[in-house]
Amino acid sequence: MNDLTERVVVVTGGNGGIGLGMARGLVGAGATVAVWGRNPDKNAAAAGELRAIGGTAEAWEVDVADEDQVDAAMAGTLGRFDKVDSMIANAGIGGPSPFIDQTLEGWRRVTAVNVEGVFLCFRAACRHMVERGQGGALVAVSSTSAFQGAPGNQAYSCSKAAVLAMVRGLAVEMARHGIRANSIVPGWTETDLTAPLLGWEKFMRATTERTPVRRWGEPDDFAAAAVYLADPTHTFHTGDELVIDGGYSIF
Repeated sequence: MNDLTERVVVVTGGNGGIGLGMARGLVGAGATVAVWGRNPDKNAAAAGELRAIGGTAEAWEVDVADEDQVDAAMAGTLGRFDKVDSMIANAGIGGPSPFIDQTLEGWRRVTAVNVEGVFLCFRAACRHMVERGQGGALVAVSSTSAFQGAPGNQAYSCSKAAVLAMVRGLAVEMARHGIRANSIVPGWTETDLTAPLLGWEKFMRATTERTPVRRWGEPDDFAAAAVYLADPTHTFHTGDELVIDGGYSIF
């Protein structure tokens, strides 16, 4: 783990799943964490857990698809901690549906959070980081479904592919400001989003057997990557897609 003492990191969707796993790693490395999430009860529980393990953490209730809420959360975070060094855009939702039955409303519901939400959070972070003039780190959480066929989940997979393109563009544009942009690309991971699949024995067996490490990921598997990408000393690492899937995508 790298030393993130005195660094302030925002983790959207940091109140559960991969986001909370990353947040645990970040506070373990000394970072102050701002949890942004929609569920106030989960927010409070996550912030309490992070403080219980010795971290400094606060939570803000925010829907990342709402421009006003994102700007208010950024203002609140800056008011509390004075700065934001890293923005980890992890919040995301699924919207499984047979493609021929997919509604435009359902499609837009997914992309509003998974694409526009990342845009709004990164824009707020970049505005602050450019004005502050001390660089920073942007990290987006994508998915291996951006590369692989996702039947019945095209809205989700398209949104996760869009995030990768956004990060590449930001890596080029923001480099002059000392701002790095990278993506974490998780494979099959046990989270609230994938919970409905955990009881599907045939599917679990098929995906586990295809994964060389012979298990699904767990939220804490992403902690070290979040810490590494938030570390300000890694000034030459930008525009990358860090795949963490137990080898699933190469087997």
